[in-house]
This record gives sequence, structure tokens and C-alpha cells, in this order.
Amino acid sequence: MTINNPTLNRDVMNKRYAMVDGMHTVAEAIQVAINKNVSILVVNKRNEHDEYGMVLMSDIARKVLAKDKSPERTNIYEIMIKPVFSVPADMDVRYTARLFERFNINKAPVVESGNILGFVTYDDIVLKGMIKC
Repeated sequence: MTINNPTLNRDVMNKRYAMVDGMHTVAEAIQVAINKNVSILVVNKRNEHDEYGMVLMSDIARKVLAKDKSPERTNIYEIMIKPVFSVPADMDVRYTARLFERFNINKAPVVESGNILGFVTYDDIVLKGMIKC
């Protein structure tokens, strides 16, 4: 990574996520995750003034399974993280890593013009961004 040619979030992001609706049940969302082979679910905006939400499989384990709630009767909006901390597509990954450290997170959606392009994680930054082959 050089100052003249920084590595950007768009350069290292992955597209391993699926979109769901907040009204989906947890059971339906799990089926989407299985079908799409992903562990990150993005909850779609309800309107142009709304924000994206996010549900991870760990959220489902902690907020549904561990609390003995029914996945068929629990809606995604009840357990999602919202709003989601996001990073710009054209931001240098060094700053993304600093934000992750400061806010104790390890993944964030990469956004451009209000739309999610993908996700960036610590793994993506290290494995795709630190050393140019």
C-alpha cells in the first residue's frame, strides 16, 4: 500500500451477502442464507429515508436460539442491527482498519451513492489489500 496508489475498500470488498426483508421470519432468512451460501444478511430499506439493517448468524444464535425463541415466529426486524456502520467504496483501507479498531467491529458494508456494493472485513483488508502480488 502506497500513499500515491492507496488500496480502497472497493478493491478488497467481497460480495458474500444476501438481501432480506425485515418482515421475513428468522426461519425464512436462514433458508436464504443457506441457499445463497452466505453468513451476512442485509435487511433492505423500507423507503428512501430508511437505513439498511444487518443480521449475522451469530445474531440469530444469540438472540433467537440462546433465548429459546421460535425462528418461525420471530421476524428479522426484531433482531437486526440498524443502522449499520458503513464505509465509502473509495476510502483507503488503512482508515477502514482504524475505524474497525475504534468501534470494535470487524466488518462493514461498502457503500456508494447510498447503495451497498459489498462488504469489507479485516480478512479482506489483510489478504487482499496489504501485499500487492
